[in-house]
Amino acid sequence: MRILAVQNYRGTGLGQVGEALAEAGAEIDLRAAYMGEPLPQSHDGHDALIVLGGEQNALADEEYPYFPALLRLIRDFGDAGKAVLGICLGSQLVARAYGGENILDRPLEFGWHEVHTTEAAADDPVLSAVPGSFPIFHWHCDTFSLPQGARHLASSERTSNQAFRLGRAVYGIQFHFEADRKLVGEWNALFGEQIRESQPGWLENYAREAASVGPVADAAGMALARAWVRQV
Repeated sequence: MRILAVQNYRGTGLGQVGEALAEAGAEIDLRAAYMGEPLPQSHDGHDALIVLGGEQNALADEEYPYFPALLRLIRDFGDAGKAVLGICLGSQLVARAYGGENILDRPLEFGWHEVHTTEAAADDPVLSAVPGSFPIFHWHCDTFSLPQGARHLASSERTSNQAFRLGRAVYGIQFHFEADRKLVGEWNALFGEQIRESQPGWLENYAREAASVGPVADAAGMALARAWVRQV
């Protein structure tokens, strides 16, 4: 199993998805596209595609000129019946690749908040792995409309479209289920000044919040990660 993973921003990692892939014995081909590392021309040589998050918006083609090629690659994997996973910005790019509208500059959704699955999630091979409501980490302003034919799988109080599936296994998941407490702690250190400005008190209260909500969120994230890996 060989997985192509595309990084769009510094500090973004596979987190629990990487752990689930390691359990399955997968080889990960990580491309830091935002640093200029080239993307493959097609799905050949890879069994699945993961598109990770980032601070930029999904329409930032001028600043990130590889975006159009990445959109084509998303479609190439999906149209070949191979599994695709877009997380946060990655979900917005998957939506764009399949004709969804990108909606920018909404109020920030940050921290651990509840996500609620839809009725369609009950028989979904990935979202059925978690309860109907569960806490999970969020960090985004932008969102998207559902592409035509997408199955709506999850929402939150602030964001209607938190997860969708197209075809067999093309998933866009807005929330950061890959981000366990370890990865969130790394983001606190790396982006501390930015977090302090936008979320006063978060860093000071983090240890208490992580102890309270983190174990349940981590368990839900790992269940989703393992369920997605089974679709590859």
